[in-house]
Amino acid sequence: MQDMMQAGDIAFPHLGIYLTNVPKGIYIGNFFIAFYGVIIALGMIGGLSLANYESNRLGKPKDFWWEIAAPLMFLSVLGARVYYVIFFWDYYGSHLNELLDIRGGGLAIYGGVIAGFLTIFIICRIRKLGYFEMMDTAVLGLLVGQIMGRWGNFTNREVFGGYTDNIFAMRLPLEAVRQRDVTDELMSHVTGQINYIQVHPTFFYEGGLNAILLLIMWCYRKHKKFKGEICLMYLGGYGLIRYFVEGIRTDQLKIGHTNIAVSQMLGLILFVGSLIAEVVVRAVILRKEKIEEKID
Repeated sequence: MQDMMQAGDIAFPHLGIYLTNVPKGIYIGNFFIAFYGVIIALGMIGGLSLANYESNRLGKPKDFWWEIAAPLMFLSVLGARVYYVIFFWDYYGSHLNELLDIRGGGLAIYGGVIAGFLTIFIICRIRKLGYFEMMDTAVLGLLVGQIMGRWGNFTNREVFGGYTDNIFAMRLPLEAVRQRDVTDELMSHVTGQINYIQVHPTFFYEGGLNAILLLIMWCYRKHKKFKGEICLMYLGGYGLIRYFVEGIRTDQLKIGHTNIAVSQMLGLILFVGSLIAEVVVRAVILRKEKIEEKID
């Protein structure tokens, strides 16, 4: 593979893949439409479609997820942006004009998940629907959105990890990425005539692992032992995935001025918390079944 790359190129050298002139978006007149936003929107539509299918299958209010799609999507995107800005305030505090500019990225999944969970809770209370049962359908769609959304990171040349020479190693021209995401370790491998960085494609790792998690949840959903168990599987599974993937990313959001990656810490908390909740609820169910057997 060549040592000099053009600004729009992306390469996977050990897979023999070299993509040229991969655009970040298109212009319609003078208006720029970023593929990042388009892919995020398509991911939301795909996710809502799957969640709605599962909700209808369970006999819930017909097309429930499409009814609440507008506020849910808006508040989830808002939550994702607020979360990102809060933990990257050192930058946005002096760039207030960029607070609402999400075309170039800057959405944190955890923020969107938190906002989405809260929105659904309020709506379920108003509609008098079982929250945990509805969340079992919601998280299936949520994973679809996350899997598709990671390809928005690909077109944006963001969410990558440190240096690697493994089979999935990805090369990105330096001029195509945000300089704040380029670490000293990455730059130490940029020598001579080389004008690119070679990184872990963490967007691909996370998307692939999320697809496996979705498949497991989909196959298990008809065998769940209690309402909310699929949601717990999502929280624990995604928390574990994010814990490991976040550890190699170069664009980690940190807690204050510490070196603690907030998403990595939250992922670990979710995994441990979900595991404990699963064990406790199953123990309660088992005890209840034994008591009922004695009564019979």
